Amino acid sequence: MSAARTRGVAAACAVPTVATALAARAVLDGDPGKYAGDALYTVLVHALVVLVAPRVRPALAAGAALVLSCAVEVAQLTGVPAGLSARSEVFRLVLGSTFNAPDLLWYAVGAAFSWGVHRSSRRWAVATATGRSAQASGRVRPSDS
Repeated sequence: MSAARTRGVAAACAVPTVATALAARAVLDGDPGKYAGDALYTVLVHALVVLVAPRVRPALAAGAALVLSCAVEVAQLTGVPAGLSARSEVFRLVLGSTFNAPDLLWYAVGAAFSWGVHRSSRRWAVATATGRSAQASGRVRPSDS
């Protein structure tokens, strides 16, 4: 898959990820909504990593998303995110305000999920491209594909 197409897919995945996270927080009360939002936060970061580096391997993108998510969580121990969150709803959504150790687990869940989706979609794209190139070269008849 081309870099431009990969970026387009990553951007297209980011929008429903944000919508789903916000809906989960609005619809699900308490911890289920919060933790779904945490996992989806890391899925979003994964999509943004792929947007910036479209040829990144799924495991590296998931690892980077996990590290960035955890870094934001640990930064909450400093109080800087809380101060920024008090000034802006966007900062509150992106940085949070209060450290919560269980969030780290849910970031790992989001990273594992996004790794699986990225890996599967990458394999599908390669298989599809390989099938097309085999068909174009005459190695596979159209009725065999």
